[in-house]
Amino acid sequence: MTSLLIGTMLLGNLGICVTAQEMLARPTQVKFDSVDYKNILIWTPPTNSNFLEYYVQWKIYGEPEWMDMHSCQGIQKHHCDLSNVTSNPREWYYARVHALSVPTSSKSAWALSSRFSPRWDTKISPPVLRLNVTEKPAIVIRVKHPRPLVQKLHSSLYYKIYLKHPSGEEEVLEMECCSHKLTLKELSHKAKYCLQAQTILPLQGKSSTRSSVKCITTP
Repeated sequence: MTSLLIGTMLLGNLGICVTAQEMLARPTQVKFDSVDYKNILIWTPPTNSNFLEYYVQWKIYGEPEWMDMHSCQGIQKHHCDLSNVTSNPREWYYARVHALSVPTSSKSAWALSSRFSPRWDTKISPPVLRLNVTEKPAIVIRVKHPRPLVQKLHSSLYYKIYLKHPSGEEEVLEMECCSHKLTLKELSHKAKYCLQAQTILPLQGKSSTRSSVKCITTP
């Protein structure tokens, strides 16, 4: 009778353990958040557990083998930088993540991202705009993308320059990506000019938002 009771208790405890494992939900909203080819996998943690660690894997689309992202094994943060292993703009990638409960050692199922292309899915940030004024008067514009890799991967990249005159009229100019500067001449004296810049990728039909407005007053 005692053996029967012990056996029943052991089975009961085993049932509780299995239930706990089944109750650990997988992470949700697993997706790539990519800006200027900095490819970050992000996810939302399960709502039914605390003290979780996360394990991330990735693979190239069409390949059978999943690879561990070594810097994202047993992490507690809810994001993982996959830029180094998803850098080929010609490839498509998947990533997945699962959670491990530290107190119970129970695991969630894998949560899979959608298919990701660095070339087509990355968002492009606006360029950095620098202005100088000369005595003539003239405004010297210098534009640079914040991440050189973007210019390296897109030889057709160019910039749109939005110039707002003192009258309120807006003029749109274009500037090649590798031009060192653009000089605006024949401007009014003691007048305020405001400018913005935008990155254009014509082959991808993609553009950034405009940069923040910068204003300068001529002498």
